[in-house]
Amino acid sequence: MIKDLETAIGYRFQNIQLLQNALTHSSYANERWHNSLLSNERLEFLGDSILGMLVAEYLFRNFPDRPEGELTRMRADMVCEQTLAAAANKIGVGEHLLLGHGEERFGGRSRNSILADAMESIIAACFLDGGISAALKVVQQFILVEVPVKRLHNVDYKTQLQELVQQKKNQVLSYVLVGESGPDHDKQFDVEVSLNGTVVGSGSGSSKKRAEQSAAASAIGKLFPDKK
Repeated sequence: MIKDLETAIGYRFQNIQLLQNALTHSSYANERWHNSLLSNERLEFLGDSILGMLVAEYLFRNFPDRPEGELTRMRADMVCEQTLAAAANKIGVGEHLLLGHGEERFGGRSRNSILADAMESIIAACFLDGGISAALKVVQQFILVEVPVKRLHNVDYKTQLQELVQQKKNQVLSYVLVGESGPDHDKQFDVEVSLNGTVVGSGSGSSKKRAEQSAAASAIGKLFPDKK
């Protein structure tokens, strides 16, 4: 069955355990082995950086007339949860995921956050197995197929807030996780964003990234209401 996923990805693994690890959600690892380190979270961490670098290089080379801020927004749009989940759906990642009973019951196979994390993990697995060329092949096939040249469908509030505050010198933004709640299949993260040590916004989301985006949007609404 996992061979079908290899075919969909377009890459044959020398070490198939890397792909299996990329499909292992923390809920499954905790239930079966009581060890979240055996889940795909470490691969997701690596895949996020690899994906960001490959997309950044592509945009840098192909859009020489675009300024840094616009390239940053384009990259954010191409590596967002929505884009990654769509790519995962194209190759049927959901049906191959290893999930705990709770995630299985509550629709984890179709949850965008889980699919997006798995897609980043697969990119990392390809990198570890076949090097940067293997990872690039996957990114080219499933991520670089729709470049948001004109209209961005995913607003990167963190980047927008950073650009707005940097209009003045010596401005420091920081994001702090202040709480998390809920079961593994429906986690909620709470984040505060501070400007020069003063809390200027707060937000919640199903992942730390989404909570940070929500906090940034809140800060923009408070500090720059005309820009929201």
